[in-house]
Amino acid sequence: MSANDDKYPGESGRRRFVKGVVGGAALAGVGAGGAAAVNSVTTSPGTGGGSTRAMAIENTDGPAPRGMPQIPLEVTSDGYVEGVWPEVKTVTENNTQITVAEMDLGGKTYSSEWFQYCGIQTYTNVAPDYDGDNFFRSGQSPAYDWQSEAMSGGERFTVDLFDNYESWGNGIGVPGLGKPATGTWRSQESEDTLPIQLLRSPLIEQLAETGRATGADGETYEVDAATQEWLQASTAEGFIAWLNKCTHFCCIPGYKQTESSAKFAAANEVYCPCHQSVYEPFSIVETVFTSLPRPDE
Repeated sequence: MSANDDKYPGESGRRRFVKGVVGGAALAGVGAGGAAAVNSVTTSPGTGGGSTRAMAIENTDGPAPRGMPQIPLEVTSDGYVEGVWPEVKTVTENNTQITVAEMDLGGKTYSSEWFQYCGIQTYTNVAPDYDGDNFFRSGQSPAYDWQSEAMSGGERFTVDLFDNYESWGNGIGVPGLGKPATGTWRSQESEDTLPIQLLRSPLIEQLAETGRATGADGETYEVDAATQEWLQASTAEGFIAWLNKCTHFCCIPGYKQTESSAKFAAANEVYCPCHQSVYEPFSIVETVFTSLPRPDE
């Protein structure tokens, strides 16, 4: 199955994002039924998949039907930034034993099914029991000059590389909102590449600590208690990461990568230049969609 086999319907009553109040409670503005109707696709035969609730950076504009799924992470004792993969276990589904990757984290059910869209469900490195390297690593062609100068392809990200995250800027949008990087996850020994975006931001740090943050651009963000609990469990030292596959046509968006993003009021957001979808990295919401099944095991 190709990446283009996973297509979602266009805008269908989706709410518009209003800066100032964000978080998991915002899903109530749509209603679980409405969200499922917007984000669903027909379930196909295979392993796993089905109706899935995932935490995501919110889609706020453009044709994408939902946000991009967040990847929980942690900082190791020696300063590396590492993604968290759910716990692997065997369950019985339709009288058949299957392997799943699923765990309770920060009051949410975190599952490998969060990443089963855009053809990624066929990748070996999203199979629940794939024994992969969970460190976030720089890709071969980074999107940022600082990264190209400081890192080689395949090198692991460390906290000290982001020391200037409270002041970093590259001339796109407002500086001081955070320092980004592009890279890969669980892809070192696989033919398939999982593209990720990593961001260290004082706003994420504040949201996890207090549930409220004000950015250098003057925008204020708030999360409810449930979302704050999630951020405390899924982020660390201001770092947040997400699977960088647009939920529209599976393109690769970017945070502060494209000057033209300003034309779409997205200079401080994650912008997909292919079809102008916009995502807000400081709005973490619960999204409901139908994850696609993996090939039969």
